[in-house]
Amino acid sequence: MAVEVTMAQMKFAILRHAFRGQRAQTAGTGAVLGGLLAAGTVYLAFSGPFEVLAAAYAVWLLGWVLGPVFMGGGDETVRPEYFALLGLPARRLATGLLTAAFVGVAPLVSLAALLGLLVVGVRSGSVLLAVPAMLLQLAVFVLLSKVSVALVGLALRSRLGAIGSGLVNGLILAALGQIWVFFAAFGQTGIPSAVRYLPSSWGLLAAQGDWRALAALVVLVLVLLAAWAALLGKRATRVSGSGRRRIAAASSGGAVIAKELRTWSRDLVRNHQAAFALAYGVGFAASPLLIGWNGMLPYAGPIFVVMAAAMASNLYGTDGTALWLTLMTPGASDVRGRQLAWLSVQAPIAIVLGVAFTFLASGPWPLILALLAALLGGAAGLIPLVSVYALVPGTDPHRRAGNPLRTSEDDGGLTGLAYLMLASVLVTGVPAGLTAIYLGWAGVPVGLLTGALCWWGFGLLAERRLRSHGPELLDTMRTGRKPQTRTSFRTDHLSKTEKAIAGWCFGLGAIPLIPQGILAAVFVSNGMLRHSWFLATYLPAGWRYPVAAGFIALGLAMYGTGLWLVRPNRPKPAPAC
Repeated sequence: MAVEVTMAQMKFAILRHAFRGQRAQTAGTGAVLGGLLAAGTVYLAFSGPFEVLAAAYAVWLLGWVLGPVFMGGGDETVRPEYFALLGLPARRLATGLLTAAFVGVAPLVSLAALLGLLVVGVRSGSVLLAVPAMLLQLAVFVLLSKVSVALVGLALRSRLGAIGSGLVNGLILAALGQIWVFFAAFGQTGIPSAVRYLPSSWGLLAAQGDWRALAALVVLVLVLLAAWAALLGKRATRVSGSGRRRIAAASSGGAVIAKELRTWSRDLVRNHQAAFALAYGVGFAASPLLIGWNGMLPYAGPIFVVMAAAMASNLYGTDGTALWLTLMTPGASDVRGRQLAWLSVQAPIAIVLGVAFTFLASGPWPLILALLAALLGGAAGLIPLVSVYALVPGTDPHRRAGNPLRTSEDDGGLTGLAYLMLASVLVTGVPAGLTAIYLGWAGVPVGLLTGALCWWGFGLLAERRLRSHGPELLDTMRTGRKPQTRTSFRTDHLSKTEKAIAGWCFGLGAIPLIPQGILAAVFVSNGMLRHSWFLATYLPAGWRYPVAAGFIALGLAMYGTGLWLVRPNRPKPAPAC
């Protein structure tokens, strides 16, 4: 057990020194939200029926499996590569890493949620089975997460695997977003009875006195541990594509476009992200076909654009220190080249999706064409702008470890950047969308105009930022530390209360703004009432639009409050006498 204990101590020591500043604030916010969810799960153990509690643990399991895949490859604080020279057997290495994986905020929060098994054990008189069931169920959560990430990482070693895993992950997330469709399609108004047979329910069955479920958990843990040990031996130290012929360019701008196009064809992580965005857009828009409604189908193209933009929100960060090539090439229009390259890759897909699916659904042509023009231009302008202003230091592609999904050490920063991009790109489509809804074909020229202005204006701002702060950005990517400047948005001058307020505003502002505000208004305008968790769709006719507008105002107010708190050159309070 010396190796296992040592790895756990290493993980604890790293976390103790790493949770500082913004990372500590992000972890604290996640811990609070996770604690609230855990408390709700334990409450179900006191009052809810078996199926409800089993469904809650199924959601926890799904979060462990899909969360790391969608948000940077999971917890890699202690990596297998650190112990490559020790010659540890694969089974011993996997056991040690599993022990270290129990150290952290997420396992602690999940263990708190699993206290519901102890409550069930007390109520059923099977406390002796409930305690080991808690630990084994947590081990299943962690191991399934590790195995899923390892499988995706293995798939990303080939182009076919990268595309295939991206398609599968995108379809899964789209299905979760449209889960109400599947309930309605299969006549399921409650919780499926099959939920009791999922591995997430085995601990619950054991807590009720079923020793066979406890034995099944033990076997599942051993199988997953063996699978993870086998996958650890297959981890690659780098991800790359096969050789390609040389691409010639007649100008520096053309060289940037050629380099970006080559990157899109060779970088398997970008292949995975593009496939994910495509599958999500098609899956989300096509899901209502199961209940015979094709009203969402034309929006596959716009949804794809928004998701593709979110995937590329840290464009400069994922390239790592390769920025020095641009800084040492006078006159190179790096931003414009990247914009054109992104449009040349994503625009044809979006246009084909939008036109084809709108034709199948017989409209609405003005709205879809207006949104496509506006969103493509807005995304092409915002991607470099957000990337240079809110850059998250990434790992150089040639130095990526055996987990290709992990392109940065700051998972929280990448997630926040993606949400920021989602909200920002959606806002660029609002003028054209509203014009198309009320004035029809007039929305198309408005979309073309706003898209062109966003492409040109945001690109110009990004280009100026890159020229004026290029060395600082390069130093950030090289060292992983952002320079402290007077004009940057900083939080070190804020009190603990102000930091908490700013964190909650930036972290939760998207909820009232996008789903409860913008999306709810869209659903109401399309006659989609009593839809999922969108409050405005459940209200009387006179209250629907005002409530959606109120949520939009609340979301904007939250973002505005956060920006006001961290604004640059904020006057410091006078010292007390």
